[in-house]
Amino acid sequence: MQNGFNEQQGSTHAKLTRRGVLTTGSALVAVSYADAHLNPAAATGTQSSNQGKDTLVNKPINTAEYIPVDAPTLFMSVSPIAFPVPGRQTELQLKVTAPIAGRDLPILILSHGHGQSTYLSSLRGYNPLAEFYAAHGFVVIQPTHQDSKALGLDPEGPEGPLFWLSRAQDVHFVLDHLPQIEAAVPGLSGRTDRNRIVAVGHSMGGHTAGMLAGMRVVDPVDGKEWDLSDSRIKAGVLLAPPGNGSDLAPFASEHYKVLRNTVYSKMTAQALVVAGDLDQTDLFALRKDWRADAYTFSPGPKALLTMFGAKHALGGVSGYDVAESQDQDSERLGVVQRMTWAYLRSALYPADPAWRNASAALAGSPKPQGKVDTK
Repeated sequence: MQNGFNEQQGSTHAKLTRRGVLTTGSALVAVSYADAHLNPAAATGTQSSNQGKDTLVNKPINTAEYIPVDAPTLFMSVSPIAFPVPGRQTELQLKVTAPIAGRDLPILILSHGHGQSTYLSSLRGYNPLAEFYAAHGFVVIQPTHQDSKALGLDPEGPEGPLFWLSRAQDVHFVLDHLPQIEAAVPGLSGRTDRNRIVAVGHSMGGHTAGMLAGMRVVDPVDGKEWDLSDSRIKAGVLLAPPGNGSDLAPFASEHYKVLRNTVYSKMTAQALVVAGDLDQTDLFALRKDWRADAYTFSPGPKALLTMFGAKHALGGVSGYDVAESQDQDSERLGVVQRMTWAYLRSALYPADPAWRNASAALAGSPKPQGKVDTK
């Protein structure tokens, strides 16, 4: 874990070691305080001597703090939680990151991308998002999809290297087995609100979240159009998703044939699309705004957060200090964390002004790091 551990909290089920980890059966549990690196005093309950002063000491994320969020809380992570799934080449492994306290907690399913790293594209990655969301009230469930290099599966099967169909089916399995998943996490059973579920995905994970929101995909092998939308998913966040298949570049068209058949015109569920204005490579598309197509070509209600100066990692959503990220930037990451959290809060709780307040704060900044469009 990247943040400070607390040995006293969350120890009702087993005693934490000095590193803040414990084992329960085959699962690893870690307890952490997500924003301790932002405010070291918060983790100990003490008052900062610099309270009320403009200081950048020990605060690597600071310019994003003008976007309001609620106070962070302690959370724990449990992994791997494994389930045999009929028809799947290997068992489905999950990580659950959840607040230590609280009831009626909303559920967030986080779908990783199809990256070149072995472990970032698995339940072991995306800690900057998973930990932030959990610290601010969500129960985060991360499946390892079959395209993860950590599994070492044959990429030449009928789904190709992206395992695009089984990715969405993984999420359906999670939705169908929430009681069993919750039971595998110490103290979580009975504390979630299964009527408030959202999906977040980055890159190919954005494609997965799009399918759950109603995006149609035509199987390049047999021509079948797949609709795997699920009404249990109340809202989605698509981070740097693939764009329209009609504008796919030759390289991607050859190597990732299913991306030729991405159609957003039927993606009717409410969703936020996040795109970097520098996220463009000729390997995937020639259009600079291709990653925003999920917003441009889908019906409302939708929102688009365009991040200025951002490339595909959007400041580093896939991991802390990731070498492969072309735009590792804690300030940009902080904006993405806060804006996406605010969107989901208001999507699940319409009376909550979090999204309105965050959007106004972003627009009113003297040096805004992005802009919001809605329809």
